[in-house]
Amino acid sequence: MVDIREKFDVAVIGAGHAGCEAALACARLGLETVVFTMSADNIAFMPCNPHIGGSSKGHLVREIDALGGEMGKVIDKTFLQSKMLNTSKGPAVHSLRCQADKMEYSKAMKKVLESQKHLFIKQAEVTEILFDEIEDSSNSHYKKKVTGVKIFSGIIYEAKAVILCTGTYLKSRCLTGEAITYSGPNGLLPSNYLSESLLKAGIELRRFKTGTPARIDGNTIDFSKMSEQFGDDPVIPFSFDTNPKDVQKPQVSCWLTYTNEKTHQIIRDNIDRSPIYAGIIEGVGPRYCPSIEDKVVKFPDHDRHQVFVEPEGTFTNEMYIDGMSSSLPEDVQIAMYRSVPGLENSRIVKNAYAIEYDCLCSGQLKPTLEIKNIHGLFSAGQFNGSSGYEEAAAQGLYAGINASMQILNKPELYIDRSEGYIGVLVDDLVTKENLEPYRMMTSRAEYRLLLRQDNADIRLRSKGHDVGLISDEKYDKLVTKIEQIKKEIDRLKSTVVGANKDIQKFMEEHGSSPLKTATSLAELICRPEFSYETLRDIDSNRPELSNDVIEQVEISIRYEGYINRQERQVEQFKKLEHKKIPADINYDDVSSLRLEARQKLKKFMPVNIGQASRIGGVNPADVSVLIIYLDSVYRGNKHED
Repeated sequence: MVDIREKFDVAVIGAGHAGCEAALACARLGLETVVFTMSADNIAFMPCNPHIGGSSKGHLVREIDALGGEMGKVIDKTFLQSKMLNTSKGPAVHSLRCQADKMEYSKAMKKVLESQKHLFIKQAEVTEILFDEIEDSSNSHYKKKVTGVKIFSGIIYEAKAVILCTGTYLKSRCLTGEAITYSGPNGLLPSNYLSESLLKAGIELRRFKTGTPARIDGNTIDFSKMSEQFGDDPVIPFSFDTNPKDVQKPQVSCWLTYTNEKTHQIIRDNIDRSPIYAGIIEGVGPRYCPSIEDKVVKFPDHDRHQVFVEPEGTFTNEMYIDGMSSSLPEDVQIAMYRSVPGLENSRIVKNAYAIEYDCLCSGQLKPTLEIKNIHGLFSAGQFNGSSGYEEAAAQGLYAGINASMQILNKPELYIDRSEGYIGVLVDDLVTKENLEPYRMMTSRAEYRLLLRQDNADIRLRSKGHDVGLISDEKYDKLVTKIEQIKKEIDRLKSTVVGANKDIQKFMEEHGSSPLKTATSLAELICRPEFSYETLRDIDSNRPELSNDVIEQVEISIRYEGYINRQERQVEQFKKLEHKKIPADINYDDVSSLRLEARQKLKKFMPVNIGQASRIGGVNPADVSVLIIYLDSVYRGNKHED
């Protein structure tokens, strides 16, 4: 019998994007932290598309950075191509996306972890979570308390908190047609024992699935038949701490091609051999990241689908075939890919596959990402039922901070839906019955004009400073930036130009209608033909400001009316968020609640009325009944006793 015990404050299970952020947050807050990984050579590995950011996901990366996380800094060092998406639309949906050098990203993140004080990396499979039963739980909703973990060798690591960041590794299996491999992503070892320990602790699990396309040898691709896709110039960094000059470098091209009717016919002829349609796959896949066979079946009127051919890194010729993930057999994959223009002679280095794995059933998370009923057990990433590197990293940071706050007896971190995309993400995972892998989208954020990626530091850096992940120096820099923005907006509103000859000539040169009366510079910026920069010639007292300050000034002035309206909406939202629901409430006592609402409220146990209103099955009438009960019955009678 092995009788070795190690002592740590926090044990993080998994060193993917969630695990890295969770472990770094805990260690940076001074807690002795161990992070377990199935492979120390694959830390922050990208088993699917090697890119960071994208629509709505770019917002998450910026918010991670604002709170003191690492993802934005590492991608700034290791990107191959950078592009701002949705620039033809308003700033609310602008999203930065970087194609990553897959291996360099992993190496850079590993180096950060290795260099971090209080952090120890351990390559081992965690097989069991250790608990103590809480005998007297009358004054607490907790039934168990985490005491540590046990690894495959039998060694015990004692810990005050454990964070589950298991990704797609729990009892995972990969499927390529009839060929099934019981492994983690990309052939890595699965975690086969931990699920049983979680089930014994009373945690409900389910099966989800995701997939990835083939990797093709770039030497066998005819790029002349594809459209070349270039990066942006200049490059905008992800991290607010990165000097923009440091990311201006030559970029690698990506390529665009399309499927066609031949591709679709090959898929239709072999659809019965797909594990998804043959009933072999048990797990539910992501609706918003479908396989190519799903696209062909569900969108039969589409005669083609976009296919992006993207480099995996400078170290390899492998190209990622974005848009054609699949679980079809290898012989079908060969024919399918070779039907696409430019891929006629392509050779597959790694087959496309689907992967199934265990993850958490909805309704078991607190807003801090702690598992209900188990003190000190937190979870993040794909284990929580989400998908995507950015969603995982955001949850990892959030869970890491809250686990640390619990140990340090400090106030928990809470970001609501009006404060950040992270708040939307966490709230949706906590309050909704997510029956498929959850993916972040800008449409999920009700207040997206306020939650832009460009102002993530203004929205969230103070929270990062409060918990201890943002230094005084960085915070003071933010305060100065906010003061500069306000001062410049006030100056532009108070600076007036008259309808004189020189000004009218300036207006004519820029295709703008002449002035009929004196106008402020702020009013001119609201005209679509003008920008802050184009007004330089008639703005003699302009101060020298950084580009990020100018960006905030221009957006604030242009969208002032819309921003003010959304801020008023947030005020109404906050009123419901501030109506707290006591933890010991008995919903069976609320006689006027419908049965379905009572069942859902008992399952999710919302902490405030706002959360209760977002639970599926709870309608506005139920919310009104609950408010009346809390105001007149619960608070009026119970607290007087």
